[in-house]
Amino acid sequence: MLTSFRSFPFRNIPHSLNRFFTVLAFESSADDTCAAVVTSDRQILSNVVIRQNDLVERYGGINPAAAVLAHQANLPIAAKRALTEANINMSDVDGIAFTRGPGMGVCLSTTLNAAKTLAATLDKPLVGVHHMQAHALTALLTTPTHKPNGQMNAAYPRFPYLTLLVSGGHTQIVLAKSVNSFGIMATTLDESIGRTIDKVSRILQIEWANMSPGSALEKFCLRPEEDIPTDKFVPFTPVMPGRLAFSYSALHSHVDRVVKLNGGIENFTFANKLALARIFQNAAFGQLEEKLRLAVEDCEKRGIKVGHLVVSGGVASNMSLRERLKASLAVSNNTSIEAVFPPIQLCTDNAAMVGWASMHRFLAGDHDDYTINPRSKWSIEDLETES
Repeated sequence: MLTSFRSFPFRNIPHSLNRFFTVLAFESSADDTCAAVVTSDRQILSNVVIRQNDLVERYGGINPAAAVLAHQANLPIAAKRALTEANINMSDVDGIAFTRGPGMGVCLSTTLNAAKTLAATLDKPLVGVHHMQAHALTALLTTPTHKPNGQMNAAYPRFPYLTLLVSGGHTQIVLAKSVNSFGIMATTLDESIGRTIDKVSRILQIEWANMSPGSALEKFCLRPEEDIPTDKFVPFTPVMPGRLAFSYSALHSHVDRVVKLNGGIENFTFANKLALARIFQNAAFGQLEEKLRLAVEDCEKRGIKVGHLVVSGGVASNMSLRERLKASLAVSNNTSIEAVFPPIQLCTDNAAMVGWASMHRFLAGDHDDYTINPRSKWSIEDLETES
């Protein structure tokens, strides 16, 4: 058993349907093949993730054709492991969930077809989940509702709360009003922070060592060397100051220009490469801090009382970012907003979050038809009108 948090109060669910429920969930929206078993009393019985870091490094990014072949090879393994580690079989599964979108269409189709086939042949209910909704609700699964002494846990997120979704596909600040009602307050106008970090990791030729590009950059920036000259490089300019929107393409372009102006990365000393990596990471995270401050101010102007910030997505696994956001919230706001982070292994793509995001629909008897199709483009705001 990976983790267990009991006594989650399902709200707005008919009492007759508030029963124990077990979900087998799948996720394949990008380059990770995932399967998990999650229960309605907040137990993660298994959480299997098979990564494609070797393929990403070989192709310099996610290659759709190679990724879908890897998903097809890995999914049966992940599904079998998920059931084995959960110590259950398919007769113990009450429902099947999968990531419907957004994501790469060919990758989404792998788990969609597997989930539909299993559900139809075994006569199980089926739910397709919004990927970013799953990230936004993960903290409701992983944060204890009560302290050991029985008191309510103040860190448990209550609606409405702010969600900072930072991944390879998205950079958004979202106001979470309920399990299926979300309002986008800020989004990226070009590329995501995760994609930019990956590109800069490649430009600087940082050794990945079977890690993701983002994890490799994080580890590189944490090198113990402190006496690193930074005055050699032109500093990053603030991005759209005062505007509640993100833009990250300029950051990786800035790094690319600096490298080319200095004759290529092969002409960089270790110290200069480390300095540039740190300056970039500081600028990337600084933009998140500034836009988050604007979002909090906007909520205050609109009279929306927000007590929590949930940070999720692959980039949220960066420990430096976590510390910076906590410090930023502590010093920049008159109101008390607590930052909440899921465990690192549940920030990156996983199927446990997908199973949990499906739970309220299963318990309410709200299922999808077996003819459901993937949605590679899908706004999180559409969930409220479609429910």
